[in-house]
Amino acid sequence: MLFTAPSGAGKTTVVQHLLEEYPDRLGFSVSATTREKRLNERGGKDYYFLSKEDFKKKVEEGAFVEWQEVYKDQFYGTLKSEIERLWNKGKVVVFDIDVKGARNIKDFYGDNCLAVFIAPPSFDILEERLKKRGTESQISFKKRIARVKKEMEYKDAFDKVLVNDFLPKTFREAEDIVETFLFINEEE
Repeated sequence: MLFTAPSGAGKTTVVQHLLEEYPDRLGFSVSATTREKRLNERGGKDYYFLSKEDFKKKVEEGAFVEWQEVYKDQFYGTLKSEIERLWNKGKVVVFDIDVKGARNIKDFYGDNCLAVFIAPPSFDILEERLKKRGTESQISFKKRIARVKKEMEYKDAFDKVLVNDFLPKTFREAEDIVETFLFINEEE
């Protein structure tokens, strides 16, 4: 299962909730990145933080299912070893991933993967959420907003669109999506 959204739409919050609700069934795919670690983040839990050189070496070795340069000199990717680690534990893999990476994974796994786009109630609300984070410089914020506008254009390319307007309602709807997906996969 993959969850994608523009920054600030709430995908990480929704994914964390689902992982807490279904700890025996779902496993979080930790992405690799070259970006700087944020204050509350932990290596191996939030991301695998790699140098650009290490990341590029893994690309050459074919270690990624998908990867891309999301921002200039900031690479993100999904390691094949991470997916295998979760499958070996009998878990359904949950991806919290950007829009382009989500398209690549969906294309790779096809109908075996449910792709959910989490949308904000409006662009203005999304912009306000990003401002409240206070995690970026003004220049970085402007780049992120430009990217958000492009990412919103992809929402209809996914299996489901979940509008995050009221968090308790969003959680319930996300749980329904997961339970339906798990039930269908158990039937097969």
